[in-house]
Amino acid sequence: MKIGSSNDTAAVIEQYSTSKGLGTRISFHERYSTNKQGYGPWIVSNYSISEGMRVFEIGCGTGSMWMGQDELIERCSELILSDQSEGMLATAKGNLGERSPIRYMQADIQDLPFEDKSFDVVIANSMLYHVPDIERGIREVRRVLKDGGVFYCATYGEHNFSDTLAQWFALGGESFQPNHNFTLENGADKLAVAFTDVQALFYEDSLHVTDIDDLVEYTRSLVSLKAIADIPVERIRAILEEHEVDGALDLQKEYGMFVCR
Repeated sequence: MKIGSSNDTAAVIEQYSTSKGLGTRISFHERYSTNKQGYGPWIVSNYSISEGMRVFEIGCGTGSMWMGQDELIERCSELILSDQSEGMLATAKGNLGERSPIRYMQADIQDLPFEDKSFDVVIANSMLYHVPDIERGIREVRRVLKDGGVFYCATYGEHNFSDTLAQWFALGGESFQPNHNFTLENGADKLAVAFTDVQALFYEDSLHVTDIDDLVEYTRSLVSLKAIADIPVERIRAILEEHEVDGALDLQKEYGMFVCR
C-alpha cells in the first residue's frame, strides 16, 4: 500500500471514521507507557495560552487532550475543535460537552474556512502525516494564524516500535510502508515553508507490555501494520510471545512536537 495513494487515503478514513480504533490506541499507551506523565498531558503542558486567546485545533479526535483542562479552556475567548470525521466530533462532544467557549466543526486543513490572521494559537497534533498536500496545509495554518501567534504540532519519529513489530512479522515492501510524510526527523524542513522559528521538543518514553492480548488488539488497529490483521490471532500472539523477556515486551517509542512561530 503506497503512502499517498487512494487506497491509503481510504484506509486512513476508515481508521478514523469512529473513535473506536483511536480509543484502543490511546488506552493502550496509557496502560503500558513507562513515562507516566502521559503524552497528551505533556503536549498540553507545552501550550502557552493566555486569557482571551482564540484557539483552533485541527484533527481534535476524541477531544481527550482537553479533558480535565477546564482552567485552560476557560482562558480562551473561543476554542474551535475541528475534525474531518463526524464520528470523532460526536465523541469529542460527548467527552467535553457543548459549552462556552468550545465550538465544534468539520474542517480540512488544506482549505480552512477562516479569514487571514484569525487565531492566536493553532494546534494540529498527530495528523499532518495524513494530509495529502502537507505544504498547502501548513501554509493554510500560517495564513489563519495571527502575527506573533504559535502553531503546535505533535508527531512521531522514524525509529518507532512499529518498525520493530514489522521486523518480528517479517513485513516489507507493499506489506509495510510506514507513514514518514511528517516526522520528528523531517518535520522542521516541511514547516520552514511558512515558519521561520521552529523548535523541536522530545518526549522520553517507551512501552513495557505485560499483556500480549492487548498488543495483539493494538497492532490490528494500525494502518501501517494492516497486513498483520490478515494473520490469524493465535499466530500473532505466538510471534509476539517469542520476543517476551520475563513475561513482558519492551518497545521503543519516539514522540515529540514542534512549536512554530
